[in-house]
Amino acid sequence: MITISEAAQAHFRKLLEKQPEGTNIRVFVVNPGTPNAECGVSYCPPDAVDPDDQHLPFSGFDTLIDPLSAPFLEEASIDFVTDQMGSQLTLKAPNAKMRKVSDDAPLVERIEYVLLSEVNPMLAGHGGKVTLTELTEDGFAILQFGGGCNGCSMVDYTLKEGIEKQLLEKFPGELKGVKDATEHQRGDHSYY
Repeated sequence: MITISEAAQAHFRKLLEKQPEGTNIRVFVVNPGTPNAECGVSYCPPDAVDPDDQHLPFSGFDTLIDPLSAPFLEEASIDFVTDQMGSQLTLKAPNAKMRKVSDDAPLVERIEYVLLSEVNPMLAGHGGKVTLTELTEDGFAILQFGGGCNGCSMVDYTLKEGIEKQLLEKFPGELKGVKDATEHQRGDHSYY
């Protein structure tokens, strides 16, 4: 379910040395399955353990996960990276905003999952996002851009060379292409 690198495990062990005996680590998702989902890591003292929590044993500590967060932490990873800027704990949870869908789920659900878990995190760096508004009968995904993408001069390139290529590669034979439903004129609705 969650991968914790050796460096992150060592970091947690060091932090836990200063905590009361029996304290473990809790990994959780606030607002799971929504665009506002946020992942977190906290201490979990013995009196905060719930009988329904999942216990994942690691070297020197357990990681506890509540039942509501668990499906959204599939394929999550925690690492501790040190570079010239210092050290940083990173938690990546590609399924936090939307529960992973099965390979045989309807195409519309699989497209939405890819947009939320892979495409939007890349667009978020520019303040943008994209949503699926319709899947046409003839196999075209109609997308609506928002935020920083609205009014951006690179939106056509992003749509055709980025998003469309990625979706066609993931859904060959099922999807014919993507189209943009967004009106990209700058105005009061634009983010810039």
